[in-house]
Amino acid sequence: MHLFSLHTGRASALLLALALPVFAQKTPVQEQINKKVADACRQLAITGTRESVALLAALLSDEEHSHMARYALETIADPAVDAALREALDQLKGRPLVGVIGSLGVRRDARAVEALAKKLKDSDDLVAVAAARALGKIGTPQSIQALLAALPETADTRQLAFCEGLLRGAEALAGQGGRELSVAIYDRLAALGEAPHQVRTAAVRGAILARQREGVALLRKQLRNEDYLLFAAAVRTSLELPGAEVTRALTAEVANLSADRQILVIWALGRRGEAGGVATLANLAKTGEKAVRLAAIRTLPEIGNAAALKSLAGLLADSDREIAQAAQEGLASLTIPEADAAVEKMFDSQDVQARLTAIDLMGRRRMASAVPALLEAATGAEAQVRPAALRKLGELGTPAKLDSVLDLAGRLREPADLDALEQAINDICAKAAKPESCADPVISRIRQSATAQKSLLLRVLGSLGGATALKTVREAAADANADLHATAIRVLGAWKTADAAPDLLQFAKNAASDSDKTLCLRAFLGMAANPDLPADQRLAMCRQAVDMAQATDQKKLLLGALGGIPKLESLALIIPCLDNAETKEEASTAIVSVANPLVQGKVTTEAGAKLVEALEKAGQATANEDLAKRTRNLATQARNKAGK
Repeated sequence: MHLFSLHTGRASALLLALALPVFAQKTPVQEQINKKVADACRQLAITGTRESVALLAALLSDEEHSHMARYALETIADPAVDAALREALDQLKGRPLVGVIGSLGVRRDARAVEALAKKLKDSDDLVAVAAARALGKIGTPQSIQALLAALPETADTRQLAFCEGLLRGAEALAGQGGRELSVAIYDRLAALGEAPHQVRTAAVRGAILARQREGVALLRKQLRNEDYLLFAAAVRTSLELPGAEVTRALTAEVANLSADRQILVIWALGRRGEAGGVATLANLAKTGEKAVRLAAIRTLPEIGNAAALKSLAGLLADSDREIAQAAQEGLASLTIPEADAAVEKMFDSQDVQARLTAIDLMGRRRMASAVPALLEAATGAEAQVRPAALRKLGELGTPAKLDSVLDLAGRLREPADLDALEQAINDICAKAAKPESCADPVISRIRQSATAQKSLLLRVLGSLGGATALKTVREAAADANADLHATAIRVLGAWKTADAAPDLLQFAKNAASDSDKTLCLRAFLGMAANPDLPADQRLAMCRQAVDMAQATDQKKLLLGALGGIPKLESLALIIPCLDNAETKEEASTAIVSVANPLVQGKVTTEAGAKLVEALEKAGQATANEDLAKRTRNLATQARNKAGK
């Protein structure tokens, strides 16, 4: 039966039986006993009663078991536990004593105060420190008075623990109606110039909070403190105080502070988020040190009311670019509805820079409501505004607005505008559940557009893909217009799927220029090299291209594709290129690439002969010794496997 399932009586009995043996050394048996004692104590921590106290108390002097005994005792809600712990104070020393003192603090035993106060002067630092912390946890006027009385004569090594005890006690008193004593303790600790800084800052915080509404006056006083740590503690404490008067205290003092202190107060005003801080933040954002201005600007959106909006909008045209940019970012992050209206008003300005700024803000704020205004601006008079508006249409427009954006193609002529329009159309189509479904409205515009616009729309079809788009691009590639033909060929060459492969091959065969042939063949062989396609399909494509690949660069493309097809048939297409001085190295490399995976698999006698023949020819053709070595190694492996 698992020990945790034992009832209290059985756990106590087991504990008694296990705790009796005493061994001088930690033998495996003793370690097993120790584990069972610990398990029994854990069970008694859950089920222990008054009857368990004496047995557990007997273990308090045992350094091995004292901790687990106290773990169990601390949870038993019976006065007998406190009596047992108090009795142990005069009987124990060292670590067991320190532990018992800690347990009295955990149980907040007020009857132990007198005995614990005596331990404050113990010669053992650990005992004195534990007593100070325990008295603080007990948190009665008597325990605090004991600490206060001992503090002046406390050694430096113990001071932090004594102060910690007082801080805990003051906090406990403040919650129990002892506010006056709590305030007195905090004030005394804050005035201890030699005390550690964490004590003094914690005391300042406590002194302000314990005074409640009257703490605002102390807050203002500490905001003028020359000690930066105490000043900072006061600022942080302001975040825990409710009420507009706290914000007024911060704003009243900020003008008299140094830049680094102003920045901390600005941060606090932002976290408080009260409208009363906006006027001060707006003023700090206008003039003064740049770091302060930036801090104020970045804080205004945290309050986010109409006054903050007005301040940020007024800084958009600041001569300092960094200030203007910060204001722009702040305006972009404002969540109030009035911010959108302010951006729309800015967009109606006659100033080009203001309009460009408004367009940027429309995107940052995701202002879908701005799409109609952007459509109008996309064909306006300002050369700088048109492409910016078009690009933003791509960001904010949805497929439902595709027709309206496509209609712009017939009204735009400048290359920059057309480039931006192409980007916008692509961005909008990409948002569709099935982008290829956008092909029909694009195709309908091609028939009624000029060459430049047709080329743009053909490129869009290349991005969309699909059978309908491919048919239109194929037709355009046969167009008599040289520019349209060139665009269509390039679009086919960049087609995302192998559907365009037959067209590319056909255009390569019938190409009127070497450049068109190379472009189509390069794209075709690029598809043949795609490992996502079945190997048989890729091999068939390479066979179709063999007779067409006449130029050296074309042959190298073919070899690159064949090298990725691990089939014996690939070798037959590669071997002829070993006889060409300009392609023999690429051919040798391709043979090794094909042979390596084949050799790793099952090799028949017939396959082994073909592999060895190809590898030997590659080894003789290449001038690269490392490559030749690889051919010899692979040939040996092929012979061995075929022989088996």
